[in-house]
Amino acid sequence: MAQYVRDLMTAAPMSVGPCTSVAQAARLMRDHDLGAVLVTDDGRLRGLVTDRDLVVRSVADGVDPEETTVVRACSEELVTVGPDDELDLAVRLMREHAVRRVPVVDGEHPVGVLSLGDVTLERDPDSPLADIGAARPNT
Repeated sequence: MAQYVRDLMTAAPMSVGPCTSVAQAARLMRDHDLGAVLVTDDGRLRGLVTDRDLVVRSVADGVDPEETTVVRACSEELVTVGPDDELDLAVRLMREHAVRRVPVVDGEHPVGVLSLGDVTLERDPDSPLADIGAARPNT
């Protein structure tokens, strides 16, 4: 029996606007224990920014995180899936594009995020990756 993206995705993902500062996005991720947030403009998906993106594409360049917006750090060319797509398609796309998260969209509007951790917890709950994904963060 086929599984669908909607069965595993995180619904109602956290998002920020394109003018949000890198520092604000980092605080949001910290406060909500997130590894990524979507960048939206008028409800439309414009990008995805991860904690790694914030470090590699802004902090490492020495920019002021309070003055630099997430647009500088976010990935704008995204691989996306729909909530009614089969999970196997999402997994194949994640593998082909070497991404750990895919936004789930209905048209241009984000409705969720599917992560490698979500898939691993479902498909191989005894794996080390599933254990890491299920663990409480180090604080």
